[in-house]
This record gives sequence, C-alpha cells and structure tokens, in this order.
Amino acid sequence: MHTARFTLDPAFVVGEVNPRLFGSFVEHLGRCVYTGIFEPDHPTADDKGLRTDVLDLVRELGATTIRYPGGNFVSGYKWEDSVGPAEDRPRRLDLAWHSTESNRFGLSEYIDFLRKIGPQAEPMMAVNLGTRGVAEALELQEYANHTEGTALSDLRAAHGDKDPFGIKLWCLGNEMDGPWQTGHKTAEEYGRVAAETARAMRQMDPGVELVACGSSSQSMPTFAEWEATVLEETYDLVDYISLHAYYWPENGDIDSFLASAVDMESFIDNVVATADHVGAKLKSKKRINLSFDEWNVWYLPEWEARAKTFEQDDWPEAPRLLEDNYSVTDAVVFGSLLIALLRHADRVTVACLAQLVNVIAPIMTEPGGPAWRQTTFFPFAQAARYGRGQVLDVRVDSPRYETKKFGETDLLHATAVRAGDGTVTVFAVNRSRTESLPLEVALNGLDLSSVVEHSALADADPDARNTLDDPERVAPHAVGGTALQDGTLSAVLEPLSWNVIRLA
Repeated sequence: MHTARFTLDPAFVVGEVNPRLFGSFVEHLGRCVYTGIFEPDHPTADDKGLRTDVLDLVRELGATTIRYPGGNFVSGYKWEDSVGPAEDRPRRLDLAWHSTESNRFGLSEYIDFLRKIGPQAEPMMAVNLGTRGVAEALELQEYANHTEGTALSDLRAAHGDKDPFGIKLWCLGNEMDGPWQTGHKTAEEYGRVAAETARAMRQMDPGVELVACGSSSQSMPTFAEWEATVLEETYDLVDYISLHAYYWPENGDIDSFLASAVDMESFIDNVVATADHVGAKLKSKKRINLSFDEWNVWYLPEWEARAKTFEQDDWPEAPRLLEDNYSVTDAVVFGSLLIALLRHADRVTVACLAQLVNVIAPIMTEPGGPAWRQTTFFPFAQAARYGRGQVLDVRVDSPRYETKKFGETDLLHATAVRAGDGTVTVFAVNRSRTESLPLEVALNGLDLSSVVEHSALADADPDARNTLDDPERVAPHAVGGTALQDGTLSAVLEPLSWNVIRLA
C-alpha cells in the first residue's frame, strides 16, 4: 500500500469549531424519550423520572445542543399538551410515527433534562409549521422565554417554572419539503410562513437565532431550488438553513457506503453555494450558516419495509422503532461523517446527531435494565472532547479505490484540530477493508514534539457490535508505533478504522 500524506500549517485554517457542532436530537419517536431518557420506575431514575445512568452516558458523550421535540413529530405537535401537571396532559395520536403520545414528558421535563446534563447542553426548540403557524409559535416563545407579567409567562410560573427557559435557537418547522411531512408545503408556501414566523419571533426577541428548513436530502427532486426559494423569502430574517442526511449500504455496496462523506461534503458545498448566490442576488453582506441538524447512519429501507406492516388501528405507546444496532463498519462511516462536518466548520456551525437514545442512537437502554454504548458512541465522544479549537486545512495525497456510487475515492479521510493550548488532534479514517494505510503528516510551524495518544476503533470482525448481552464487545484500543520525529508524524492506520492521534 502506498503512503497517504498531508501537511498541517497553522497559517492555513478552515475555521473555529462551534461547540454546537456536537449537538444531538431528542424526538418523541419510539423509545428515545420513554424508557430512554425518561423512565420513572427505573432503579436509577431521579425524582423527575430521568434515568441517571443515561444522563451519565450523555455527559460522557459530550453532546451540546439538543434539538427537540422533532423531527416529523413536531408537525403535529401542540405545545400546550406538554405543559402543566403531567396527569392532566392529553393523550394524542402521533401521525408521524403511528404511535400514541402520552405527553408525560414535555417542555419542562426537557429543560430539566438539559440542566442536569450540564451547562454545555443548550436547547434547540422546533416550532410546528406543519399544522400550525405564527400565532402558536409566538405563544410557545412567550411561555418559554418571557420573564413574568403576561398570561403565558405567569402560566409557566404556575406550572412550577418561575425562571424562563431562555431558548435562543429555534427551528422553523421540520423537513417541510418532504411529502411525508404532515402539512407538507411547496417552497413558496413554506418560505412565506417561515418569513412571517421569523419576523414575528424577532419582534418579541430580536436576539433569537432561527433555522429555516432546507432540503431533507441532496437527492430530493427540489434540492437547491428549494433552498433558493426559501432563502429569497427569509434571508434577512434567519441565521441558518438546515440540512438532513442519512447513509446506509445501498444494495450491500459497502465500498460506496464507506465513502458516504463524499456525498455529505458535496451536500454542504452545494448548499453554501446556493445560499451565497441568494445573498449576492439580494446584495446582502450577511452570511447564512448551515445547521446540519439531522445526520447519521440509518438503515432506512428496513424502517420503510416495517412501516408498511403497521395495523391501521394499532397505535402503540413508545414502541421499539428504528433501534439500529451499529457495527464497526457503521462506526467508521460515522466517524468519517464527523470528519466531514469538522472540515466545514467555517459554515456548519450547528449539527445534531439524530438521535440521542435508542432511536438510531449512540446510547441504548433496556426498560428496567442497563444502558450501554453503541460503536458509534466512541467517535462522537472523542470528537466532542478533542475536536475543539481551529480546524486546520487538510489536503490529502492518498491512494484511491473505486466505488460504484462516487467513482475513484481517497482511502484516507482526515482532518485536524488545533486547540487553544497549541496541541493538535488528527482524526483519520482508513476506508480500505483489507489493507493497512501508512500515513505521514508534515508539521510546519507547529511546536509539537510528542505523540500523546493514538487510538483506533477497528476489529478483525467488521460486523462486531455492542449488544445487551455483550455491551463492551467493541471499544477503541491503543495503537503502537506512531511517532513524531523531525517535524513528521508517522503512523499506520489499521484496515477499516477510525483513528484519533493526539500531538503535543
């Protein structure tokens, strides 16, 4: 195998990593909430019903911004159902996931969950622009954020929350381009209601940060045209345009699956180009950033096949849905997606891993039983811990391999982050399923003298995974032989591996 190479130089910086890049997502879907983060009868539950074993894992994961309550769920969401005494809250049909929603966990419980994670956890609240509109968004904003002295702020206090929730980051609906969405709209229809809602919310608080719905994937037939139309209506009123993307091995094509980040980086570049075109057309000096507020590996065809089997009269409460069990291969792809986000940190300033617990999630739980880490937990936790600072520009010279979907593709996918103390962390994926990949990194102008750590997530069995019966089967391991000498880092990346190399 030929050696892969790149050069790091502090003079060439992509941008500063926003902590919001390590966000996640809690939706009322399957067991994400109920028996996931919230299970009052669990042995570890606190006095508010939150599973403290899950809280511990969320802190270890390093999740920051937590998007809520959806997702598709939000397009039928009545926020009033989720406040006040839990025993008085109504039960509703959730059309998005063909389930029954008890509303036992609601807005106050969500804020309590974030506060117990710690100060790094920030709310990101979605408003319903599917079946509702401007008035309901303003009512939710007043209930959540106004201090006191109005009907809704006083109602919040009467419900036991005297202090406002201080929600700054708001999503203006969810995936409104998708025909599956309750209240699906054309770009013109959505752009208009998003602009009206944004304008009204800014009247209440000029400092809110607002995310307009972009395309649900780059493969949508309206992609790019949707973003352009929506931003022409909302450009001066919003701060972000959203992106959503999920990846899986289509027709068993693992080689293309391993190169999924090629699509993610293309998606980001194309949305940036579209947003900047609209800005130029409007002669605006403002720059729209990107909120990649749903991303993950998701075996979507399996869900679509199961959804066809649902009985119309069966509306279960918190059923087991989308509980993908991730392999080492999945974790390597997942790590590559993280690398793609970091490589675009100058424009992707919010990102949310979908989702946090049980539902296509890095954390799994069993009702009444344990919680454990999936294989994807480890790349996220390492990136959230060590991927803080300035992203350095990485241009790889790498051996290549052929993929059906993306053509010839680099075997090496990498980025590097320089922390405030001058230390550097290299994140790298070897996409080869069979061969190790020698790596050399030239370090120019960086005062580095030692390798602190080289860890890898890899396994002789690419299908190895963590399960209820074997929750610690897969974990990162230390790699020997990595050296830093005369300004050059030398390492060998194992086949099919996610690597973290820390330099000081």
